[in-house]
Amino acid sequence: MLDAAHIAYAPVAFSTHQDGDVMQISTEEMAVPRHLVYKTLVLTGNKTGPVVGIVPLDMHIDYKKLSQVSGNKKVGMVPLKDLVKTSGYEHGANNPVGIHARHNYPIYFANEAKAAGEIIISAGKIGRSVKVNAEELAKFVGAKFADFATAEQ
Repeated sequence: MLDAAHIAYAPVAFSTHQDGDVMQISTEEMAVPRHLVYKTLVLTGNKTGPVVGIVPLDMHIDYKKLSQVSGNKKVGMVPLKDLVKTSGYEHGANNPVGIHARHNYPIYFANEAKAAGEIIISAGKIGRSVKVNAEELAKFVGAKFADFATAEQ
């Protein structure tokens, strides 16, 4: 889909491991800073229904802030058992391009992505990612940039 939209990207692969019921990227083996790798999280808002938040791997979503920017009173993570049904992707593989194409849910990028310029984001399979310009990607998927990321505790 990025090729068809003439959006430049570079493939990136990460080692993975099983962590309970889900596969995870093996962050200790990453050759890039965790702050440049972004996770695509699917939440549900009490007014909008599904909402997508994209934050650096080393940060979390501040639910209160995302609620405000998305027009909800509150948001919460979609339960793992409902994730594939909601987004079309398994945990660790959520991709904003595919989610936008299938569902057109509201998508929000943390302001950190805009500041970073190029970010690494899932390509729709666990361990497979792409390095892409954050502003081009956000424009392509109709996303907005907002302040809703918070540092890990």
